[in-house]
Amino acid sequence: MKRRAMLCGAVASLAGCSVLPERPYQERREWPLEVRRPTTAVAGPHAPVLLLRALRAGPGLDTRGLRMRLADGAERIDNWEEWVVPPPQGVEECLRQWLAASGLFSAVVIPGSQVIADFVLEGELVSFVGDQPAGVARAGLSMVLLRATGNGGFLPVLQRSLTGQAPLTAIGGPAVAASLQAALASLLTTVEATLAPSV
Repeated sequence: MKRRAMLCGAVASLAGCSVLPERPYQERREWPLEVRRPTTAVAGPHAPVLLLRALRAGPGLDTRGLRMRLADGAERIDNWEEWVVPPPQGVEECLRQWLAASGLFSAVVIPGSQVIADFVLEGELVSFVGDQPAGVARAGLSMVLLRATGNGGFLPVLQRSLTGQAPLTAIGGPAVAASLQAALASLLTTVEATLAPSV
């Protein structure tokens, strides 16, 4: 009888416990990182070929979560709002398509291409963050442009650190993603204008 009472008490105790989380389920959302040049310019007959190497990731920028700088100066990475691909990979593809449509180059190729390049562009994504205190989204790129010497080597002709920014209208996932893409469009416009005199 005592054993039955103990078993009943244990069952009653377990009935009050739950293995389910107290907070409601939050669905992870993924945002495409797609920024395109508004128009496509036609390259001239003697336009050079550009080899775009893979963008390196600055500290912490290889994660897919949207990054936000908070009012206290700390940075938060949102695990529920993220890019479809890591930012360096997405920004690299946007940069390749943007420069291919700029009219500056007859082709923009990737490593492994059999096409002989006249220029090589290397870079590192150094910032891609919504800045809540400043009310802006920022995209930053450090880049080096190299020119072919004709004997298989390359010489640096340009080195810059560039930034694009756009207003940050809200701090939710959709607003942050949209503002960061607008900041990237501003950055790519600046990259194009910076490269133009050298090529």
